[in-house]
Amino acid sequence: MASTKEYVDYILQQLSLLEDIKCRPMMGEYLIYYRLKVIGGIYDNRFLIKDVPSAEDILPKVIYEIPYPKAKKMILVNIVEDPYLLKKLIESIYDELPMPKKKN
Repeated sequence: MASTKEYVDYILQQLSLLEDIKCRPMMGEYLIYYRLKVIGGIYDNRFLIKDVPSAEDILPKVIYEIPYPKAKKMILVNIVEDPYLLKKLIESIYDELPMPKKKN
């Protein structure tokens, strides 16, 4: 099941305290970027972020989910109603994520 535009818009609104948030559709789902780094995505109306240690320090309970078959596990963000906690979460995981590879 693909994510709905309404859910994507809701998540982007909740992330609006952060500057430089971008969303890119990909095969019925959406990748979320913060300052050019992929932080996670929206899959089947679930906001998932990459599995990094600092996320475990901020989220009250860490739940791992698979975004699609054969993908790496990601962390389910189940605090989407709190934009200030989301901001803190995204800013904290940013340094642990790799920069995008340069295209030739």
